[in-house]
Amino acid sequence: MTQQPPPAGPADPPDGPAPPDLPDRVARTYGELDLSTVPAFAGGFINFGYWTGLPGPADRPLTEADRIRSEQDLYRLVLGAFDRPRGRTALDVGCGRGLGSALALREYGLGTVIGMDAHPDQIARAREANATLLAPGADATGRLEFLQGAAQRIPLPDGSIDCLFSVEAAQHFRDLPGFAREAARVLRPGGRLALTTFFARTRAAARVLPALLPPYADGLDVPHVVDEAAGALTAAGLREVRVRSIGDGVWEYYDRYMAQQPGLRDEWPRRYLTAYETGLLDYYVLTAGADRDARPAGDTP
Repeated sequence: MTQQPPPAGPADPPDGPAPPDLPDRVARTYGELDLSTVPAFAGGFINFGYWTGLPGPADRPLTEADRIRSEQDLYRLVLGAFDRPRGRTALDVGCGRGLGSALALREYGLGTVIGMDAHPDQIARAREANATLLAPGADATGRLEFLQGAAQRIPLPDGSIDCLFSVEAAQHFRDLPGFAREAARVLRPGGRLALTTFFARTRAAARVLPALLPPYADGLDVPHVVDEAAGALTAAGLREVRVRSIGDGVWEYYDRYMAQQPGLRDEWPRRYLTAYETGLLDYYVLTAGADRDARPAGDTP
């Protein structure tokens, strides 16, 4: 089975209308097809993983446990960008099944974590997957919640979030500047943003990628350019925007894992390593901060 569902074609339409703000291909991939069940995403976190913290010799065979650990470690890498997160309020944009939201709450001592996803099926899955944490009387009762919302229209008040994170979701955002403006709006003064996903390195690369990788051709992903993504955060008023490449801890290991799985070794997702090695795309962490002196909209001295 492929890492992602096979590209859609004229004879393969989605069943029913897409949820609001979602292109048909995105709606079907995260709805009916449920990408979290694809073997390449063992554990259900739905990301390529960050592999540098795995135990044992670097050249040993990679296991399913390693794959799950890599997906968790990508969240840990992003969450590590927040200084003293204990007791703070966090928003996970594009939370999927909410496993990363739960990890953030469990391991980083956040006061509240809000998982948000644009797809109603993903919100339903997140609530089901985290039912124990959400149950009345559980330690996380009232501290973990899931809501449906689009990245470019976050359904939260101004200045209500301390830590905003997003793990491998921004490649789906059709309106990155809109997301950046919303992130700046919901962050409290001094709040922080940390985002990770794969981006095209240049505009020329963005034009080439759809011919190499089906998700760009069929409308699942958008070949955003990394410098333009960083520029959108700056234009939205966020400060100290930083871009860090982490591809050396992502692509080769992920490809090795795929090569070691009989059902995955010949599939098209192995072209991501080709795209990385030929300079077309990379995996990045982007961080930024809200102005400490900023006031929420409508607030006057």
